[in-house]
Amino acid sequence: MGKSIQELKQIANDIRKDIIEMLAESGSGHPGGSLSATDILTVLYFNEMNVDPNNSKWEDRDRFVLSKGHAAPVLYATLAKKGFFPKEELMKLRKIDAMLQGHPDMKGTPGVDMSTGSLGQGFSASCGMAMAAKIDKKDYRVYTLLGDGELQEGLVWEAAMLAAHYKLDNLTAIIDYNGLQIDGKTDEVLSVNPVTDKFKAFGWNVMEMDGHSIEEIIESIAKAKEIKDAPTVIVAKTIKGKGVSFMEDKAEWHGNAPKEDQKVQALKELGGEI
Repeated sequence: MGKSIQELKQIANDIRKDIIEMLAESGSGHPGGSLSATDILTVLYFNEMNVDPNNSKWEDRDRFVLSKGHAAPVLYATLAKKGFFPKEELMKLRKIDAMLQGHPDMKGTPGVDMSTGSLGQGFSASCGMAMAAKIDKKDYRVYTLLGDGELQEGLVWEAAMLAAHYKLDNLTAIIDYNGLQIDGKTDEVLSVNPVTDKFKAFGWNVMEMDGHSIEEIIESIAKAKEIKDAPTVIVAKTIKGKGVSFMEDKAEWHGNAPKEDQKVQALKELGGEI
């Protein structure tokens, strides 16, 4: 709490560098959607969410569910930066007998609130968490991040219907709207538009923001907390591979790890002034 805008930008830049290094070391993973979501997770974990790295299972903590579980590198790098586990673990990503699997595992990784990977299921789980808070009369909030391609999954809309019906105003969903998925442009694979109109029709409070503007992310999350009797979805316009020129807006970087020379170039680009 209390970080300046400049400090948050620096943290986001550090997290991006960690993502590149851990993926290059593992030789596999998902850089594009991790880099597009970095600024959002930075604000959530370093400016907004009430969590305790020394007590990852604290009952009254805010919850975060990475519904687009393949973007695990951004969650791992953020959790390590926050102090949930040593940064050295990042270099063991996807290695046998290591803690960090290819998708988040709530049983094996401190700070992970839900195991995710099958698209849409994390969003459904976050709705259940928010409902549990209401039933238990708890004040914690639940945040979940979805990919825009993930909206092609039917269970997303079943969960959206439930969240609106039960007026889960303690739930904020954020769409990482970078326009790309593994097979190309979402508009060409299976269009999810109009996203805002669809969520409005399902009874959600809908907002839009620049997913790379720290200021807009802070403002949007603050506004979402003021909404009563309805869940909020924030459609965040982002760039896949943000921060690394040769990865930006390229579908081929959805699930390809950088090689050594590409790692060096990426880190050089991320090493300059913010």
